[in-house]
Amino acid sequence: MKRALAILGVLTLATTACSGGGGNVPGTSGGPVTVRWSTWGSAEDVKLYEKFTEDFHRRYPGIRLKLESVAKYEDYHPKLLAQLTSKTAPDVFFVGDDNIGKFVSAGVLTPLNDKLAGPDSKSRPEDFFDGVYGGAKRDGQIYGVPNDTNPEVLWFDKKALKEAGITEDPAALHEAKQWTMAKYLDMNAKLKAAGKAGSIFWNWYGSTYSMINGFGGKVWDGGKFVATTDPKSLEALRTLAKGYQDKTFLSADVLPDSNGPSTQFLKHKVGFYAGGRWVIDSLRKGGELDDYDIVPFPSQTGEPMPGAVAASYLSINKETKLPKEAFTFLTEFVGKDGQLLRLKGGGAVPSVKGAEQVVLEDGYPAHAQTFLDVRDTGFANYPEEVAVPGLTAAINEHLLTVWTGKVDFDQGMTELARLVESKLG
Repeated sequence: MKRALAILGVLTLATTACSGGGGNVPGTSGGPVTVRWSTWGSAEDVKLYEKFTEDFHRRYPGIRLKLESVAKYEDYHPKLLAQLTSKTAPDVFFVGDDNIGKFVSAGVLTPLNDKLAGPDSKSRPEDFFDGVYGGAKRDGQIYGVPNDTNPEVLWFDKKALKEAGITEDPAALHEAKQWTMAKYLDMNAKLKAAGKAGSIFWNWYGSTYSMINGFGGKVWDGGKFVATTDPKSLEALRTLAKGYQDKTFLSADVLPDSNGPSTQFLKHKVGFYAGGRWVIDSLRKGGELDDYDIVPFPSQTGEPMPGAVAASYLSINKETKLPKEAFTFLTEFVGKDGQLLRLKGGGAVPSVKGAEQVVLEDGYPAHAQTFLDVRDTGFANYPEEVAVPGLTAAINEHLLTVWTGKVDFDQGMTELARLVESKLG
């Protein structure tokens, strides 16, 4: 799940402070209580949370934060489910957008509507963009708050485009409402003819469903999976399959580590790279920043369309013995001031209204506003999909066999429809 770690950028470690054996039972000790919380990630990003943790401890001396991290995303949710079953789970925890529906269905998360609307909240439910809630909202009730986001955009290499004889600027076309799927595919064809790859995608719903939207298709409609029956959706999927097989498109998931997506992009071997704000970090380490800019996924008409937004959620354990302290941590973490503190210099986009300066303050990329535009009108993974445990992963895994030519396209679509039907049943 390399993609899962990349798209969320900064969803990693925080500093921890003293834990205590009886700290999770209010009133049993005269000292501070300990709120346990968990996420996934490596120690490399620990500094991104240091200021938040220090600030929180200064302002709430009666609460200590103890992080319990899991290095790999694919190991995180199984461990958390096991902890919830054994009543040993943390008080507060991250849940990925492809797993949130499972946790909501299991009834292990605290409903948050009243708390978010209450006097102790640093933000209100409406301060977060509705489309980003995804499967964290069910029947009007919120079970997880988007802690930050990463809108999926197309990074483009100006140098690679120029070398392929492309004179039009994708961002300028978008501003003129002329950024169409036809123009985008034409640029990919010219890049391929010039000996380069057109685009690199990670095999996840963000890229795949954005392409389907760009063709005017649908993935879910009225609770039904229609990507394999909607004509425009099939056209998008067939275009992806053909492009992967003739190397116009490259799947980042199967590229060798020695020549991965970032390496190829930095060496001007590819024109477009689908990703989030987290791409900035690799560009700063190895590229000429002025060579790169961003644009949303194109539409059929050139009019802006909803794009995919990678998200994860901060939720409270329904069994926590520290509901008040747990919510204090949650609301500080996801509130405007918390996100400004956490995300400065990071690779994510705030999920809360009013913290946009984090994205815009350094003026990079030139069209950084695009991140915010996609966030404001975009969507997290569809609630119908994330409500079914393992469905997103199964769809992605099956599509990869189609992209790599292991399964014929028509056969692959038939099998995909059956797969989804079996999961829904």
